[in-house]
Amino acid sequence: MSWSRAAEDRAEALLGLYPERRSAVMPLLYLAMHEEGRLSDEGMRRVAEFTGLTAVQVKAVATFYSMYKSDPGRYVVSVCGSISCYLLGADEVLAAVEDETGVRAGETGADGLFTVERVECIGACGGAPAVQVDYEMIEGVTPEQGRALCRWLRDERPGVVLSDEMQERFGGQRSFEWGPEDRRGALGPVPAFGPYGTAGEGG
Repeated sequence: MSWSRAAEDRAEALLGLYPERRSAVMPLLYLAMHEEGRLSDEGMRRVAEFTGLTAVQVKAVATFYSMYKSDPGRYVVSVCGSISCYLLGADEVLAAVEDETGVRAGETGADGLFTVERVECIGACGGAPAVQVDYEMIEGVTPEQGRALCRWLRDERPGVVLSDEMQERFGGQRSFEWGPEDRRGALGPVPAFGPYGTAGEGG
């Protein structure tokens, strides 16, 4: 499988950041997901070619970590279920998200719009319950806010999802003040990060 010239250039730049090429396997898996919109066997083989690992070794990494997805929806909605979030109602938030989207946790809807998942700690215990959309954080989410978030994603189909915007619309108590507003966010189900080409400017 051949990647776009931009993806090939990003891959080479990422490889140059590590003392051994194999150490870049995880960022390159994100790049593969971004390039195809999913993590395919062909994408994993391309990562193997870049890193000098075998395709089986790359697949072992990709299947160990839950953030690498072979069939993600356009929006990956992750509800934290760790202890702080659980005690403050994460199960109810997850149930509301499942009901609103019609997608059970761990699955992708037939229309490809939503993937819903229950995840472990996403580092926002002070702002529990926490939810992410394409790895962009929202803290202090109630079940009704979770429903409203999913309706907004379905109706508006934002091309870029921004933590600051979603927090203002659908969030509550934050764990801490986040600092200056960030207008760059996720373009899809890969973390927004400049070197991957996965961050976009929001309105």
